[in-house]
Amino acid sequence: MDAQKYGFLDTPLNFPQFDFKLEETEGKISIFDSLRKKNLILTPEEWVRQHMIAYLIHYHGYPKNLIALEKGLKYNQLQKRSDILVLDREGGAFLLIECKAPEVKLSQKTVQQVAVYNQAIQAPFVGISNGLQHVFLAFDRAGKSYDQLSQIPRFEV
Repeated sequence: MDAQKYGFLDTPLNFPQFDFKLEETEGKISIFDSLRKKNLILTPEEWVRQHMIAYLIHYHGYPKNLIALEKGLKYNQLQKRSDILVLDREGGAFLLIECKAPEVKLSQKTVQQVAVYNQAIQAPFVGISNGLQHVFLAFDRAGKSYDQLSQIPRFEV
């Protein structure tokens, strides 16, 4: 494996250690996605997404069957895709998460992106992560504003 080509794999992320199945074929590395049950081309953003998924499931008890990945949504006539959408037990939106590559700084712009997506989804919680920093927010529907949370939203079992 070309260490420089996949340098992001050497960047320690702010997650517990997970044992992912990585495979190199024809100069491309892939990661096995346990939710979609298939190998995906590994990009820095996918590396963060797979860590976040494992973190939600193994450390916060989020049910695998309620996590939707790259779900399509329409915003201002544009077709967009959310990275991670966790549904509640009734099938409604619970937590929308956008994942960025580790070199992408989390800023007001990245928060606005998830807030724009959430206008269509209406999840009570949103989050953004670049693998190094994670920000979770609660959506106040009445005030149409977001309040930062000190921790990841708790999924009620």
